[in-house]
This record gives sequence, C-alpha cells and structure tokens, in this order.
Amino acid sequence: MKSLSKIRIILILFSVFLGLLYAAPNFFSSSVQNNSFNFLPGKKINLGLDLKGGSYLLLKANMNVVFAEKLESLTSDIRSTLRKAKIGYKKLSVKEDYVSFEMRTGSSVEQIKSAILKLDKNLIIEINTNNFQIKFSDANKQKITKTTMAQAIEIVRRRIDETGTNEPSIQQQGIDRIIVQLPGLDDPSRIKKLLGKTAKLNFQLVHPTILSEDINKDSKSPPGYVVLEEDKNSDRLYMVNKRIMVSGEMLKDASPTFDRNNSPSVSFQLSPLGGKKFGRVTGKHVGRAFAIVLDGKVVSAPVIQTQIFSSGQITGAFSVQETNDLALVLRSGALPAPMIILEERSVGPGLGSDSISSGKIASIIGLIAVMVFMLITYGIFGVFANIALFCNIIFIIALLSLIQATLTLPGIAGIVLTMGMAVDANVLIFERIKEEFNSGRKFVDAIEAGFQRAISTIIDANLTTLFAALALFSFGSGPIKGFSVTLMIGIATSMFTAIVITKYLVLFYSKKKNINNILF
Repeated sequence: MKSLSKIRIILILFSVFLGLLYAAPNFFSSSVQNNSFNFLPGKKINLGLDLKGGSYLLLKANMNVVFAEKLESLTSDIRSTLRKAKIGYKKLSVKEDYVSFEMRTGSSVEQIKSAILKLDKNLIIEINTNNFQIKFSDANKQKITKTTMAQAIEIVRRRIDETGTNEPSIQQQGIDRIIVQLPGLDDPSRIKKLLGKTAKLNFQLVHPTILSEDINKDSKSPPGYVVLEEDKNSDRLYMVNKRIMVSGEMLKDASPTFDRNNSPSVSFQLSPLGGKKFGRVTGKHVGRAFAIVLDGKVVSAPVIQTQIFSSGQITGAFSVQETNDLALVLRSGALPAPMIILEERSVGPGLGSDSISSGKIASIIGLIAVMVFMLITYGIFGVFANIALFCNIIFIIALLSLIQATLTLPGIAGIVLTMGMAVDANVLIFERIKEEFNSGRKFVDAIEAGFQRAISTIIDANLTTLFAALALFSFGSGPIKGFSVTLMIGIATSMFTAIVITKYLVLFYSKKKNINNILF
C-alpha cells in the first residue's frame, strides 16, 4: 500500500476518538464525571475484590435435598401411572436413593417396566422377585443438577440485585458450587441471610381440633399430618396437613406493607390459577387456621375469616427490614436447593487501594521502560511505536468499559503483558523493513515489503496466545478468567495498532518528509 487512503485514515482517527471517549470516564472521579462529564457515553471499569475490597462467598447447592424431592415427585408419578394402567401394587415408598414397591399377583413385569419407562426412559429399574426398585441414572442426575444450578444462579442474582449491591459477580464453579463476589461490601451478613433462605412458601391447613398447646416435640402425628415449629418461636408447634393447598410457585408479586394494627407485614398477589385455587380452599374452610409455611417453618397461622382470592397478607412479629427481605426473596422465587456457605472472606478497602496503587506503579514502570527502549533503539520509528502503544492501551480500557468487565490484579497483569506483545509486533515489523531496505529496495517499497513479511509471523504468534487465552477462559475461574479476558482484548487491539496504525504513521511520515534513507 504505497498510497494513503483518506477513508481509512478517517476511520482510524474515528476509532481512536471513540476509544478515548469510552475510556475517558476511567480517568475522572465519579463526582467529577457526574458534575462535569456526564455526557460521556462510557462507564467506569468494574473493579474486582482484590482492587476495591469487598466480600467473597462460596456456596454449595445441597443436591441431596433436590434428589430426595425428585424421588418424592417420581413416587407420585409412578402411583398415578400404575393406577391409570390398572396395575396392582403395594408398599410404594421412597427408600434411601430409590423408589420401591411390590407387584401384586396377576400383574405383568414387562407391563410395569413399560409404564415406568414412559415417564423417563433413563430411569434404572431393578427387579428382585416381586420387588421393584427405581433409581435415577447418571444422565438423570446430571440433568437435574444442571437445571437446578441454572435456576439457583438466576435466583441468587435476582436476590442480590434487589438489595442494591453494586457490580456483583455471580458464577458457577464446578458441578454444584456458586461463587459470589460483592465488591465494596464489607459486611455480607444480610446477603448471607438472604441466600440462606430457600424461600419455599406453602399454604397448608392446620388440624381443626389439635391445638398448639396440646402438641410437644414427641407428639405423634395423625396420618397425613406433620408437626412444624413456628419460625420466631421454636417452642410453639403446629399440627399441619402435609398436603400443600397453594404453593409459592403461584405467587405473582410480594411487597412490604403494614397491617391494620400498623405492624410490618408482607402483602402478596397470586397468579390467576393460584387465585382460583386459593379462593376455593379459603371458601371451603372458613373458620379454620391456614398455616403460611416458609422453608418448613410456620410464619403465621391466621384463621380464615372469609373467602380470599388473588391477594393476601403475611403477618407476624416482623421488623421493617425483615418484611423487606421476605418480600424480596418471595419475589425472586424459591431456590431449587438449599445453599450451604462453604467459604467466606472479606478484603478491606485499604488492601484494595494498595493493590490499585501497586498495579498502577507496575503498569507505569513497564510502559516507561518499553517506551524508552523503543526510542533508543528505533528513533523516530520508536515514537510511532509508542503512539501505537498508547492507542492500544486506550482501546483496551475502552473495550473493558464497554463490556463492563471486572478488572482484577491478574487483569492488570494481562494488560502489562499486552504492552510487551504490542511492542514485539512493532520490533518484528521494523526489523523486516531494515532487512528489505538493506537489500536495495527504496524506502517506501521496503516499508510495504517489511509489513507483508512480518504480518504472517505476528498473526501466528498472536493466534497461539489467543488459543491459550481461550483455554484459560473456558476452564479457568475467577481471577484466571479476568486475566484471559484482558489478554484476549489486548491481542486484538495490539494487532490492530501494530498492523494498521503503525503502518499509516510510518507511511505518512515517509511521504511527508520524502525520506530516502532509513532513520533508525
């Protein structure tokens, strides 16, 4: 390319201008930007825990509870299926990690197997004489785990987002774990409480004659009933019907409010289907206590005064904060599995500011060292390389701001590494130009030939690094992903600045000055 395309020059200048525009917010404090530079389109780069400080939680989904619930559901499905097929059975129950029942005389083994496999072809059926044992296969368990974790991550995200916590990072680690990073949050006690609630809301009828005063923890439950303790007072017990009349899945909305006594409470709205069911149940059982059960504990058990359809109120000895949090978890939905906090740690803002300072110093020292080396080694061409390097850094910051990536210390290391790679590309180009010029070519021809010879080497080197970065992003987690993201962005921007910007700067200078002798 011996001629300079004006359109390409305009496009290059426009891309640099856009880069500056999106990177600019990172060079001003939030107050200055809001007061004087709020017209800027970009946002500041999010800082990770190691730079900003905050809290880190490692959660583990209790999949044993999920599998037990799925077995209970499978038991109901098997009961319904066998009855529809008019197949005789007895002693249908859940035993440890399988569903068990016995076949009655006159039933067909093949007919039973065929009926059960219609529910799920991946179920494992083991037969011992007349006894059937139905288990989940590995494929079943993997599918259940995958679905559960996807739901859990989404609900965890909703709960944390509604608290107003800024820039949370929520991601899955391994098979059944979730990492939650909360920059700027020093005390995660409220978040832990929110995430510790499964928030499974059920409405169940209380026994019509057995009163709380007559129940103790050793009391035997009548068939179809279970003893549940009160949420606020574990000594107060209720005899509650096992049958769930209305579930929290039918909940449409929940909000904190105050009851007629001006005490904090939670109002809720049900879906049309839930409203019909709620109206049918409350209309049929006027005068009977209706327990509101949250995570296996009775929040309150008001007596049904009249038929209620689509809306209601949860009352209890709540504080205002408790009603806000209860409404939040009900709105976000029930977690599909209880969450166990395996690890918790906090990073103080002082340590974070020290990390930022160290990162800045390392980056500045690296940048100055590279720029000085290029100036001493290549003279005016070193100036061009330094201009391209500056553009490269601007592009990296702009893209990180645009995608709202979270910058960590390893991310800063990726940026510093990219500086060296960007200059390395320029060194290859300049050395090729030298070789072409020394072989007798005119300087403009040597520039063109030097770039053509260097470009394949640059692409090869950057592609191998890109593949390594992709592998780190795919299989790594946390800080490793942060490093890989900045490295991938740096590879793309360094190739653009080295191959395009440096080339146009060299060509422009050589034509403007009509250079016939090499100047480095």
